[in-house]
Parts: sequence; structure tokens; C-alpha cells
Amino acid sequence: MSKVAIAFKRILVGRPQRSDRLGDTLLPKRVALPVFASDAMSSVAYAPEEIFLTLSVAGITAYAFSPWIGLAVVVVMLTVVTSYRQNVHAYPSGGGDYEVATVNLGRYAGLTVASALLVDYTLTVAVSISATAANVGALVPYVGTHKVAFAVVLIVLLTAINLRGVRESGTAFALPTYAFMLGIFSMIIWGLTRVYVFGDEVRAASADLQLIEEGDHLTGFALAFLVVRSFTQGCAALTGVEAISNGVPAFKKPKSRNAATTLLLLGGIAVTMILGMIALALITGVKVAEDPAVQLVGAPEGYQQQTMVAQLAAAVFGDFLPGFFFVVVVTALILVLAANTAFNGFPVLGSMLAQDRYLPRQLHTRGDRLAFSNGILFLAGFAILLVIGFQAEVTKLIPLYTVGVFVSFTLSQAGMLRHWNRLLTGETDLTARRRMRRSQGINGFGLAMTGTVLVMVLVTKFSNGAWIAIAAMAGFFVLMQAIRRHYDRVSVELELGPDNPVLPARNHAIVLVSGVNLATLRALGYARATRPDVLEAVTVNVDEAGTRRLGKAWVDRKLPVHLKVIESPYREITRPVLEYVKRIRSDNPRDVVTVFIPEYVVGHWWEQLLHNQSALRLKGRLLFQPGVMVTSVPWQLASSERLKQRRPESAPGAVRRGYPGLGTGAAGTTGPDGGSGSDGAAGRDGTDPRPASARPR
Repeated sequence: MSKVAIAFKRILVGRPQRSDRLGDTLLPKRVALPVFASDAMSSVAYAPEEIFLTLSVAGITAYAFSPWIGLAVVVVMLTVVTSYRQNVHAYPSGGGDYEVATVNLGRYAGLTVASALLVDYTLTVAVSISATAANVGALVPYVGTHKVAFAVVLIVLLTAINLRGVRESGTAFALPTYAFMLGIFSMIIWGLTRVYVFGDEVRAASADLQLIEEGDHLTGFALAFLVVRSFTQGCAALTGVEAISNGVPAFKKPKSRNAATTLLLLGGIAVTMILGMIALALITGVKVAEDPAVQLVGAPEGYQQQTMVAQLAAAVFGDFLPGFFFVVVVTALILVLAANTAFNGFPVLGSMLAQDRYLPRQLHTRGDRLAFSNGILFLAGFAILLVIGFQAEVTKLIPLYTVGVFVSFTLSQAGMLRHWNRLLTGETDLTARRRMRRSQGINGFGLAMTGTVLVMVLVTKFSNGAWIAIAAMAGFFVLMQAIRRHYDRVSVELELGPDNPVLPARNHAIVLVSGVNLATLRALGYARATRPDVLEAVTVNVDEAGTRRLGKAWVDRKLPVHLKVIESPYREITRPVLEYVKRIRSDNPRDVVTVFIPEYVVGHWWEQLLHNQSALRLKGRLLFQPGVMVTSVPWQLASSERLKQRRPESAPGAVRRGYPGLGTGAAGTTGPDGGSGSDGAAGRDGTDPRPASARPR
């Protein structure tokens, strides 16, 4: 990397951390709560609103179902939280639902859960950031008209923060999360106090508008279907709960207990805020519609529907504008931070899948700051595509949202039932058996509840976009299977067997030459030092005059290696060399051919464009030839020497210069930082300054 690129990276992510400092990045509960639970808490900003938006299709009378729908969502959330407390104690390694399903239900169930979670984490970022843009748009009209660009910038900013490490990002996110909790609880408590203690009439700005239903009057099955769909929209509040079970390794010891406590805190806080928001919305008469221009009658010209949070804050705090601005701002912040749950869950899950060879191995390793940097970047890229594709519209993204999380919930609970059954088979202690039976009952109830919700989600949302999430899950499933097959196939190919050849019969070495100069002499010297069975220098005749000059210089220098000229009537370099190498291999199939390529090591990126191009093509083609080894022999130009003086700790080839004669220097099979080619070896003759007795033979 260039000096500017390294400086930019250090500004962006900070100084690298040693691996033995991983323990210093573990999170206490007070920091883990905002890191892992911000998604579920932030659902207060849109889950209650989605319930009202869906019910608005049937008119104002359908709002009467909202408290019962809210209670149903709360029951499901408490059930899931209680069930996951069993998970984190039973599987504290951080595999979460993926590990539970894989161990107890088999590989395919585990892959299904993994596919669902990968999709859900991506949607978490897209939905949260899109909701942020909507809330900020309530304050800044410019943002409301440029939501997509605003959302993309937020994702990039969030990515940069997470690249700095889990602990640093957790510390940065703690204050806004607690500020959001303070703002929402203050709004709920003050609003209820004004109504029930002081007897004030607290009315939302939209309370006097008339909400009419869309189309014909909904009754019977159609109304029931709408209520169920509203319930599934509200179940978006449960997303993010599973992130804690995936993030157990990030907690300080005792990890399982701290994770279980954080889950309990999450459930209590989220449930209270959701019920409080629904109650306040009914008291203040808030009206939100899927199509405000059609459904809201009596609205002034140019009316822009604000989010439910913004309407409630304006109604509760009235003329106290700081209160209104505080609630709206911290809501926007928590929605940004909600995406952080995915930025902590997705990379950890990706690392486990990579370890199991279902995803590229690059996702398994940690970056400079001990964060899974590649996973963070992958997640950010997918989320940006979703935001752009759906124009940052929360209502369009929500139907895709809850499918994946309830697939993982359901399979996880089924896996936990198998887990307890297996333990009960070998357990004889009555106290332990009672404890296992209690846990089994909790997970059994969780399975029934989440399975029922999953069916509702699939039925009510399939045609509204849920099929896209299902298709994405299927795509991830097939992709991970293909990646695993590839890695398995490579492992089989590389396995040692009784008949594997250890050494080739002979080594036929070829040094590619385009001129008699210092780079060529170094390549010849290094090739001789390897003591091949056959050594020859090869040049391609693309210019008669130049080839004659090369031959004369070769003879004049009395170089001890035979020079062979390959004719190229079409002035190509790559194909004649390939055909010559293939001929050697076909004549002697048990021989190995080693091709030595002199290279220039340059100090500037633009110099790379002027050198080493033919060698890049040659190496790219030769690497696909069986029985052929490609060795790069570097020669550092003066520009690389100047770069070394400016940055001695990373100068290319800092210990490889030596004498410019035969047999000096070193080589690498992939080449040094600055070069990868052979066409830089033309135009400068050179001799070995050492006495003949000291020269290698």
C-alpha cells in the first residue's frame, strides 16, 4: 500500500492491535446492551407504527385492534427472550441458532438457519437506516427528498466506526442508546402524567383528520387477514434478539450469565416501550396511513405525514421544542445504531461459516483492530444494494424483514428440544432432570409460538415481498453448499497418498531474456544457484535487429548459459513461450519446468504501468500449466531505493540488493511489492565487478 493509503487507513480504523489484546476488547453488560440490543429497542420507532399503518387500510375503527396486537407481540417477544436464555447457557461459543440447529438437527437445518440470518442481518441494516432517513426527514425536508443518498452515507459511516473494533464502537454507541431510552420513557411517562394526573388534553396534529378505508369495507376473513398481517408487521420488534446468542464470545466472563442478563434487560425495556407507545398513540389520536393523500381527509395542502414518534413527541411536549427535537434526534440515532446489531452479528456468524468451509476463508480472520473486517465490508455492500433497490422505503422492506428471523427462531427452538431430549437420556439426577424438563417446556412453548408466527408471516407477506427474502435465503443456501463442495474437492486433491510423487525426474530451468543487463544477470545467477539439470536462456524474436544485438551482446559477455531464440512471426511473446514450455513437458512428462522471470521493482504506481506488463501476462498463463513453476527474480530500481529511504521499514527488497552479478540476490515465487514482469530487462548491459575466482560457476 502507498504511504497515503496507509495513512488514510490508520485515520479510518486506528492503529493495529496485537492478537493477545483480544481479551481487552470484551464487553461488560453496560456496553453489551447498546451493542447487541439496540436493534430490538429501536423497533419501538417503527414496529408500533407498522401496526397502525397496516390497520389503516380498514379505517379508523380497525385501530381498536392495536392494543391486542401489541399484547400479542409482547407475548411472543417475552417467549423468545426466555427461550434464548436457555440457548446462551447451552451453547456459549457464539454459534447461536446456527450451532444449535447444526448440532441437533443436522447440516441442512444449520445451513437454512445461517441463510435466514445472513438475509435478516442485511435487512436489519437496510430497514434501520431507511427508518433513520424517514425520521430525520421529519426535521430536515432536504433529507426527506434525498433519503437514498442519506442512507448510503450513514451505512458507510457506520461501517467505518465498526472497523475500529467492537469495544470502540460499543463505547461510541452506548450514550445514544441510553439517550434514546431516556427520551422514549420520558415521552411516555410525561404524556401519561399530563393526561391522567393533570387532566390535560394531549392531541396529535393528525387527530382531527378523518381516516377512511381503502376500497370496499373489510369484513370477515378479509378483516381477520388484515389483523394477522398487522401482527406480523409488528413482529419486526423481535429482530435482533438472536444477535446476543451469536455474540456471547464478546461478553466479559461469566459470558453466558452476562448474555442471559442482557437478554432479560432487552426484553423488559423493549416490551415496556412498545406498549407505552401504542397506549400513547391511542390516547393522542395519532393517525398514520399507507396512502396519506387518499386516506387522510381534511389535511391541509402539502401535508407531509410524519412518523408516529415525531407526532407523539410534538403532542406530548407541545411548545417545549427541545423535548420534541431531543426525541426525534435520539430516535434517528438509535435507528442508526440498530444496524450495529447486524454489524456485530453478521461478521461473527460469517466467521463461523467460513471456519466450517461454507463461506470464503477470508471471512474467518480478524482485521487490524481485532474485528472481522471482511464480514463488516460484505454486510455494508449488501445493505447498500438493498437501500438503493428499495429506495429506502421502510414499508417496502418490512415484508422481507421478519421471514428470516422467524425461520431461525423456529429451527433453533426445535433444535433445543432435541438438545434437552439427548441430555435427559443420560441424566439420572432428579434435580438436574427437573431443571432440564423446565427448560424443555420453555423451548417447546417457544417452538409452538414462533412456528405459528412463521406460518402467519409466510401466508400474509409472501405476495407482498416475502418471496424475495425466501429466494435470497435459497440463494445463500445453494452458494454455501457450492463453496463447501469446492473446499472439500480441493482437500481431497491435496491429500497425501501412497503413490504420490515426491520429486520430479529432472528440473528444466528457463530464464526469460529480453536484453543483457543487470536484471538478466541476476536471474541467470539465481537460476544457476538452484542447480537445475538443464538451464537455458530463452528470448522471443519479435524484432530481428533487436534479437541480433542481443545475440552479439550475449557472445561478447561470454555468458555461460546457452541462449535459445524462439521465432514469433506474429510478434507475440506469451504464446510462443507457452508452446515451447508445453513441448518440453510433452517430451519429458516427468520433468518439472521452472521459468525464471526478471522483474523491475518500482517505487511509484505509475512506473508499474510502464514496466512488467508482458511478465504479468506470462505468469498468469504459465500458472495454469501443470508441472510448471514460475519464479520472479526482482531487481530494485532507483525509485524503489528512494522509497526505501523515505520508508525504510517497508522498502521493497530491503535486504536483497547485494552485488549486481551472477548468483546474487534472491527471488520469490510471487514477486515483491512493486513488480511482476520481464519486459523491464531491456536496455542496460552490466558485468560482475567481482574477480573471476569469486564468481559462482
